[in-house]
Amino acid sequence: MIKLNFRPAAVAAAALAAILALSGCGGSTPASSASAANPYGLIEPGTVRVASLGDAKPYTFTDAQGNFTGFDVELFKDVAHRAGVDKVVFTGQDFSAILPAVANGQFDVGVAAIGITDKRKETVDFSEGYLAGYLTLITTKASGIKDADGVAGKRLGVVQGTLQEAYAVKNFGSANLVRFPDNNSAISAVNSGSVDAHFLDYEAAKSYEKQYGLVSAADIPSFDAPAGFALAKSKTAFKEALNKGLAAAMEDGTWKKLYQKWFPGSPMPEQYLPKAEQTATPAPTASK
Repeated sequence: MIKLNFRPAAVAAAALAAILALSGCGGSTPASSASAANPYGLIEPGTVRVASLGDAKPYTFTDAQGNFTGFDVELFKDVAHRAGVDKVVFTGQDFSAILPAVANGQFDVGVAAIGITDKRKETVDFSEGYLAGYLTLITTKASGIKDADGVAGKRLGVVQGTLQEAYAVKNFGSANLVRFPDNNSAISAVNSGSVDAHFLDYEAAKSYEKQYGLVSAADIPSFDAPAGFALAKSKTAFKEALNKGLAAAMEDGTWKKLYQKWFPGSPMPEQYLPKAEQTATPAPTASK
């Protein structure tokens, strides 16, 4: 695997600072040394601080021990390792708070299957895309909603700030949108009857269908806004390193292995496979 390791530069910079201090020749660290010690402009040199979600299975979620895991988590750690950074600290946020927190420097990066859109790029920068998929309308078996047209006049849940919310505003104008901070609270509302359906991503929907006996009324392609890692616009070097790591993870099959692990049986977007393996991507069938 390709690995861009900057640790020798960091050691050299530290040694130079120590020599200057001992000789009394420097009261402050030269800018070039600071840059060499922290080439990616991280909040804490050698550590990537990540804003994420704790309930977005199988993308990002916390396990029984409170540790972050999921497809996005494992992929980002692999890519960060290739960029020479092995200490990665994830912190849970509401989805709507992730991009503002990245933009204002509270976190180095946002990792939560965040779709890349022109509107979001006004606030933050993004890595290359690493995931594309489908959006799903999930409901109860007794709701009577059989397709996307069935949400007309119904109370439809969406997570605030997501692609699903933006899509629903544009395409489900006759539905009464109810905004939630996360999927768990929205699914609770579906189960209690407070809302008639919830609009979320395909993979998360599968998990909720299995857990609560819910059904998919429609699966809608969403390949025009692939997920990317969100960064502050000033982190150009970090973005370049992440893009290089992503490309390597896709070409050597790491991305494929993680996808098969976390999305077993799901259609695989061909653009992220090794070039020699790219084939046509089938559409999923809605589960009933």
